[in-house]
Amino acid sequence: MWRDTRMIMLTAVVAAVYAAVLIPFKGLTIIPGFTSVRPANVFPVIFSLFFGPAAAWGSGIGNLIGDIFGGTFGPASFFGFIGNFFFGFVGYKLWGNLGPLSSGEEPDFRSNTGRQLLEYLVVALVAAAITAAIIAWGADLLGLVPFPVLGATITVNNFIAAAILGPPLLYLTWPRVKEMGLLYPEVLRDDDLSDVASARRQIAAYGIAVVAIVWVLVGVFIAPPQSTFQRALGAIGFVLVLGLAVVSGERLSELVGY
Repeated sequence: MWRDTRMIMLTAVVAAVYAAVLIPFKGLTIIPGFTSVRPANVFPVIFSLFFGPAAAWGSGIGNLIGDIFGGTFGPASFFGFIGNFFFGFVGYKLWGNLGPLSSGEEPDFRSNTGRQLLEYLVVALVAAAITAAIIAWGADLLGLVPFPVLGATITVNNFIAAAILGPPLLYLTWPRVKEMGLLYPEVLRDDDLSDVASARRQIAAYGIAVVAIVWVLVGVFIAPPQSTFQRALGAIGFVLVLGLAVVSGERLSELVGY
């Protein structure tokens, strides 16, 4: 994506919009210095479906800007960048690759709405969980906040905003973004879109989903906070997520007709 000026511009737009909506709500604190009420959490998920990799980089950069100007910048911001990168990464990698959980439609919420809603909620939950797991693991590793507290809080906080605000926003904006030719399959060149076999795409998508959910559940309910088990769980989960991300592919370009 870094070879295309439009993708770089979309990254800047995503970062600016995300940060601009994050900063005013920094005062509505849930866990001081780590998380607050965040209606902006809807943007990484829907921007991922619009802009693909630009949303991943833009979400990570936007969260970092939000930390700096919102007064919460610190050692955990590094993990915040990585976690929010995946917040904007999961959507376009999972959409259409979840087998029976997929609607087989582009996310415009105009046809097969019930199936689209189910697929969207699964994507939003996985995105929320993987972001929470990475950030909570980092905070636990640094001895700042126990994983169970931060992992559960961020997962719920991220999912609620994305689940409530995402479907109506996609319904209103998807056709307009598509008409402007700004969906990532149209912006990227054909040889920049991943050419991955269907079976591998689905295995990677399911793998990311399972790792994200299991990581959060084990980290919150089983692994003792700030323990060797908790740290090893995080290291294994992170390596698995990275590996699955590398071998994953996208199908959304097929669904929107590119």
